[in-house]
Amino acid sequence: MTKKPVIHACPDTLASAIIEQTGKRIQLALPLGLGKANHIANALVRRALKDSTIHLQIFTALTLERPGLNSELKRRFFEPAFNRLFGDYPDLTYAKLLRTGNLPQNIVVNEFFLLAGQWLNVPKAQQHYIPVNYSHALACLLDNGVNVLAQLVAHDNGEYNLSCNPDITADLLKARREGRARFIFAAQRNRQLPFMYGDSQIVAQELDLLLESPDTDYELYSAPKRPVSLADQAIGLHAARLVRDGGTLQIGIGSVGDAVAHALILRHKHNAMFNKLVDELASQNAADHSDFYHDQPFKNGIYGMSEMFVDGFLRLAESGILTREVDGAVLHGAFFVECRDFYRRLRGMTEKERARFQMKAVSFTNEIYGDELNKRHARTKASFINNAMLATLLGAVIADALEDGTVVSGVGGQYNFVAQALALDDAFSIITLNATRQSKDETVSNITWSYGHTTIPWHLRDKVITEYGVAHLRGKSDAQAIAAMLAITDSRFQNGLLNKAKAAGKIDPDWTIPEAHRHNTPDRIKKVLQPAREAGVLPVFPFGTDFTETEQRLLPAMALLKQKSHSRRALLHLFINGLISGDLTAVEAACLTRMQLNKPANFKEYGYQKILTAALRKSKNW
Repeated sequence: MTKKPVIHACPDTLASAIIEQTGKRIQLALPLGLGKANHIANALVRRALKDSTIHLQIFTALTLERPGLNSELKRRFFEPAFNRLFGDYPDLTYAKLLRTGNLPQNIVVNEFFLLAGQWLNVPKAQQHYIPVNYSHALACLLDNGVNVLAQLVAHDNGEYNLSCNPDITADLLKARREGRARFIFAAQRNRQLPFMYGDSQIVAQELDLLLESPDTDYELYSAPKRPVSLADQAIGLHAARLVRDGGTLQIGIGSVGDAVAHALILRHKHNAMFNKLVDELASQNAADHSDFYHDQPFKNGIYGMSEMFVDGFLRLAESGILTREVDGAVLHGAFFVECRDFYRRLRGMTEKERARFQMKAVSFTNEIYGDELNKRHARTKASFINNAMLATLLGAVIADALEDGTVVSGVGGQYNFVAQALALDDAFSIITLNATRQSKDETVSNITWSYGHTTIPWHLRDKVITEYGVAHLRGKSDAQAIAAMLAITDSRFQNGLLNKAKAAGKIDPDWTIPEAHRHNTPDRIKKVLQPAREAGVLPVFPFGTDFTETEQRLLPAMALLKQKSHSRRALLHLFINGLISGDLTAVEAACLTRMQLNKPANFKEYGYQKILTAALRKSKNW
């Protein structure tokens, strides 16, 4: 009997072993995000490219890519810092083929979650997307007859470990043990993966094939921290008041997740400052629901129960907030993909410390059935916080796709946690979104009357947060919900939305928006929060960043230019402003030098210089 796993040093020989055992029809499962065995996947793609009789169908989610340098300014920004920011993460061949439109017919890629906004104009990615709740992805794999699983694993003291991705794999292996699935588990060892406890712990006999070689070891993908805007900080402050001492918390990756975690730390460690800020932000809307709000430091701590284990949870633990234990853990999470400092801190922990952050199957985190009594007892006073793109006045939420069917990201576990919050006795489903966005050269409301796509239907409405406050919608009539949503809408759009609600007969024709809610403007947010930002209380990067100080200053300018890039009029306006901008500050000069635009060599570079200068000034207090 062959001892498991069979070890290969070359991905191509391992791919040959897979084809020999499966034949030429390969149904390949790759984990969501970080846990993909890139070298194994690329070897199988190479074989399918050479041999069109091989059918390779890939089932995965959240394909990670280093950013494409598809514009001149983007190239100038990222190229000098590419390796510093993203390391030597190996590109996935199937992703490159998808982007260039060169994926052959014998290779199909099905994803159930896309990197947000990165696949909008890629027809094959849009056509082969599978909409599915995260907790139902396992059934999708089983129904499609997956016969190969290729995943990164950690190894320590003779034990193999699923590390960052037990989410689907733990239950997929269980299905194989129970005879409900047959597949080859082809693992790739990575020495940078931290050894995690919980469902990530497996026995060596689970592995069939193992790729292990210094040539295929690589630096883990590092997700750069996103800058946290003042609007994000306001959302975080509002959300932090809904997290109850002794309760349960779910947050996600990104600027809003960082803002929430940072606000919770302010509440706990700098309570007077926290209360000063939330009092200044608070409106009559908040006062009407004072029973919902909690502003004191944490005495009993909170328990993290989240599909994604994000850096914010480590920061909460280090700040003495994430202390409530359930089965020996202060956090149960299903997967992680984070910045390199996050991985380093996990690796640097003692076994006892790391065991407090346990990885679980997504069937555990995202659902309450299966050991339901214990889950209900553990998940007390839960606040499940998820981000969205849009919301309607009636409380429907749009988070994954546009009304023409274009997929932006995916539902992931959002529906799971909304449904779970409503099923638990004392939980909150909290949806966060910025009140507005820039579309070409216009400011547009993210709160609408209606929209032609829905992620979370209106009958599951609970709490919605924008920078202007919290709308408490659960158990409210439609007219009450409309009034609450208008109270957190940017005031530039309130009257138009109210008129639509009146025209539809959904609110009393004589009702008017209270005066307390008629001052929802970015200037008001800036007036309240900018002093705290300048004092270092609300930093742009609350948990640090790999970007240099100059790059940090460039980021909001680059974001502004991205917003304006589709409008020639907007770019011309920036160019004119750049021409009359006057003397440069030292910071602006450093930014131009970093972008190699301090001494333009031609008129094109001169134009870039002026546009960037104007963008730097316009985004100064972003």
